Amino acid sequence: MKTKIFVDKNLKIGTIKHELYGSFIEHLGRAVYEGIYEPNHPKADSSGFRKDVIELIKELNVSTVRYPGGNFLSGYHYIDGLGPKNLRPTRLDLAWQTIEDNSFGTDEFMKWAKKAKVEPMMAVNMGTGSPLEAARLVEYCNFPSGTKMSDYRIKNGSKDPYNIKYWCLGNEMDGPWQISGLSAQAYATKALQTAKMMKMVDENLSLIACGSSSPEMDTYPEWDRIVLETLYDEVDYISMHRYYAHDSTLEDFYASYKDMDDFIQTIKSTINYVKALKRSDKEVKISFDEWNIWYIKESKLGKWTKAPHLIEDNYSMKDALVFSGLINTLINNVDVVEMASLAQLVNVIAPILTMKNGEAIKQTTFYPFKNASNNTVNGTALKTIVTGPTFESKYGKANYVSTSIIDNKEKQEITIFLTNYKKEKMDTEIEIRSFDKINPIYYEVLSSNNRENKNNFQNPELVKPIKKELPKISNNILKIELEPESYHMIICKYDGDLNE
Repeated sequence: MKTKIFVDKNLKIGTIKHELYGSFIEHLGRAVYEGIYEPNHPKADSSGFRKDVIELIKELNVSTVRYPGGNFLSGYHYIDGLGPKNLRPTRLDLAWQTIEDNSFGTDEFMKWAKKAKVEPMMAVNMGTGSPLEAARLVEYCNFPSGTKMSDYRIKNGSKDPYNIKYWCLGNEMDGPWQISGLSAQAYATKALQTAKMMKMVDENLSLIACGSSSPEMDTYPEWDRIVLETLYDEVDYISMHRYYAHDSTLEDFYASYKDMDDFIQTIKSTINYVKALKRSDKEVKISFDEWNIWYIKESKLGKWTKAPHLIEDNYSMKDALVFSGLINTLINNVDVVEMASLAQLVNVIAPILTMKNGEAIKQTTFYPFKNASNNTVNGTALKTIVTGPTFESKYGKANYVSTSIIDNKEKQEITIFLTNYKKEKMDTEIEIRSFDKINPIYYEVLSSNNRENKNNFQNPELVKPIKKELPKISNNILKIELEPESYHMIICKYDGDLNE
């Protein structure tokens, strides 16, 4: 059997914003210390930021970076990370049982974000924090001058306000693991007062409410309904979090992209219900601000040390396949998923791994993220109709081929992503309608002779994309043989621009 994919220029899902390709930095493990910040590293700049890591982040074309957490957030008070470093207190981080010396705080993050060319997504403490504390953080970051907090920012070296747009109202407040976790209504009530006070300081903020941490939560999706009914008029997004691992059958793992899609559809329906209930014209979107593959969950405590090696998963070819399918799902839902944050960016379940005083390398998952973020922004995601072989999983039937197809009208390019989960080759036919003559101009494949192969410091390029001979196309029907368990990117030109 073969897989047939049908796509039409007029069947549009929505525009892909750069914010879909955000990431996440938390004070967890070596994400900050020895990750983005290592003052004694030979490639550190005058601020202590690793320049080699910044260059890799630029190559990834990351848009937003969510900070400072994560579970760390609910016990963190930003005031500890401000002012002269020799006066900052050393605290116990109860979430991860590590020592936090606060040598990296809000001002350091903002300086790093500017150098890395990413937009900050700040998060406020809704656990042990208060609405007033959140409002004063907005004042510190966004108010020009003339008040205690804004003048304190100026004193600390930042004359101009940071003008941070995106703000998360806490993190995973539905979780029993969360410091000072709350019930849905208790969270919604506190978040409502927090949102109002924050917007009194800066009415231009875009706010993100805590949604369900996982579809496996007992409170899902009732949590999301209660939160949205209370906060609908004050927030612009509701968050989603979801992680996957090969912890049962390979088929279940490969079908992760279907589970992600089902999760999105449920939250989308919940948003639409609350919108109808309120007779509202407002569109609340989804910020999928934690997603990834996460294996190492058993050794999550730091035993009261600074920057321990926590959750440093080393990703295989198999993981890259699942990862690429998740990106396809995000792209195929851009009508409602406007923002997303890969959790995380460096060392902790990340596409980039660093060695203390040593090199930084690309994990297998680096490549699908890079390809999507560099080839789809401002393009239009098109609806695809896929027919062909399927396989059974705990999430139901899933197609062996996951795909997303994007029309970039400005570049007059079509970008096609394909992931083949079958252990054998897959004949694939893509019928592309309503375009002028189409010609492939670039084709690369990520594959390996062993799905368990990983990049490491001894062999950092064991798994990397290979440029391939262009596939054949006739009458705008592209025919291609997908290698077993492989990821593909094809870029095509249309409308007669090939010789320009």
